[in-house]
Amino acid sequence: MKELVIGTKNKSKLKEIKEIYVDLPFNCIDLGAFPNVSEVVEDGSSFAENAAKKASGYALQVGKWVLAEDSGLVVPILKGDPGIHSARYAGDHGGDAANNTKLLQELSKYPAENRDAYYICVACLADPQGKVMALTEGKCHGRIISDYLGQGGFGYDPLFLVLEYHQTFGELSSRVKHAISHRSKALAQLRPTLWQLISNS
Repeated sequence: MKELVIGTKNKSKLKEIKEIYVDLPFNCIDLGAFPNVSEVVEDGSSFAENAAKKASGYALQVGKWVLAEDSGLVVPILKGDPGIHSARYAGDHGGDAANNTKLLQELSKYPAENRDAYYICVACLADPQGKVMALTEGKCHGRIISDYLGQGGFGYDPLFLVLEYHQTFGELSSRVKHAISHRSKALAQLRPTLWQLISNS
């Protein structure tokens, strides 16, 4: 079975991607399988720059096909924050509780109708030589609520209400989430390229 390296050590993200690509004949592994890999610094000015930087940088280190993505939450009323800083909004990378607390504090002076937001994901596929072969983008629109609802997902998911479903990403089943999420949309666009390039390599 072909191997596809997912450019992350985030087990929740790996689990989501494996579920979305469950029908593809690839064995998805994350960077945990490569203990000597150096972390690629995400200092790009956009999600696309960061995704490409990670995919290319990790591919060069491991010598394999790498799928990396950069994703985050954009709240227009906050001038686009947390944006590319979503994972470290409150300072420490991956501090979900602190990030959510800061987001609620920043939004506390705005009424519900001004709390529209969207998740964005840019996915990038790089070949074993580090060449970027594909770049795709997906978005999912919703609204930030004041109370945590649901135990599922990660990051800002318990606060991100999908209006059409009247549920947060923390409440939605993985089946529904994988049908509508920003990550699933970006990965869906990547499918044909992924299938063609890796299968023929």
